[in-house]
Amino acid sequence: MTPSEDKKRKLGRGLSALLGEADNIASNLDTSRAVKMIPIEFLQPGKFQPRQKMDVESINELSASIAKNGVLQPLLVRPLTDTNNNLYEIVAGERRWRASQKAKMHEVPVIIKDLNDLETLEIALIENLQRQDLSPLEEADGYQRLMHEFKHTQSELAKAMGKSRSHVANTLRLLSLPEFIKTMIVDGRLSAGHGRALLGAKNIKDLAKVVEKQGLNVRQTEELVKKENSDSIKPVSRSFTKDADTVALERDISDTLGLKVDIKFQDGQGTLTLHYKGLSQLDDILARLTRKQKNPRVN
Repeated sequence: MTPSEDKKRKLGRGLSALLGEADNIASNLDTSRAVKMIPIEFLQPGKFQPRQKMDVESINELSASIAKNGVLQPLLVRPLTDTNNNLYEIVAGERRWRASQKAKMHEVPVIIKDLNDLETLEIALIENLQRQDLSPLEEADGYQRLMHEFKHTQSELAKAMGKSRSHVANTLRLLSLPEFIKTMIVDGRLSAGHGRALLGAKNIKDLAKVVEKQGLNVRQTEELVKKENSDSIKPVSRSFTKDADTVALERDISDTLGLKVDIKFQDGQGTLTLHYKGLSQLDDILARLTRKQKNPRVN
């Protein structure tokens, strides 16, 4: 098995396989040699953290749990060899670290691994994605980075994350949204479902404002986009090319009647249109059409 095949096989088994640790590490903190207690001040956030925004409320809830039960799952860290042996970079578990600080913990359990930058980035992305607490756009960015930087397919990611392939594909679609729509999603003014519904809109900015102002749900947003797109499609009128004979006939009839004349002829049929100015011209046309011959010619 090649290294790339082995990595893909491990990705499908989840984060524990990537780390090479037992599944029940959290329940064996006291006996596992892999787990060490590190002073909390010896840790610093990872530079490859995919989460762009930490939710304060969830940190507070986790802090309350840690204050009562301790840190049940160790953090994954790597040594910062470019500084000194006492400092470590957090690869996975920054939320637990921040919550432990709020809970006034002095030490936290960690697993120390020698990882390069690429391994650190991949693990940080997968760990956060598996925890399902990233925003939709952070999740989409994580999938994209795993695909572009590590050559994972949508199917592999779906299997590793316990998601459907359509979920991964639909999440990735969010990255094609304009920046102002992404901002609205981050701010909570629109949901990821709204964003996907607006993707096909021709006038996406104005429609997004309508959706926000009227509080439309995703289904209503889809109907709004469908209506807007159908209204913008105008039927194309068929053009009629007049040949020289038709133009000459128009001129002859116009000279005879003293009116503008249009003839349209196609596929063996057509229309003759007389243009008049005022009721007097209309009366004259009607008189000519209804006039009877007083002295019919006798053959």
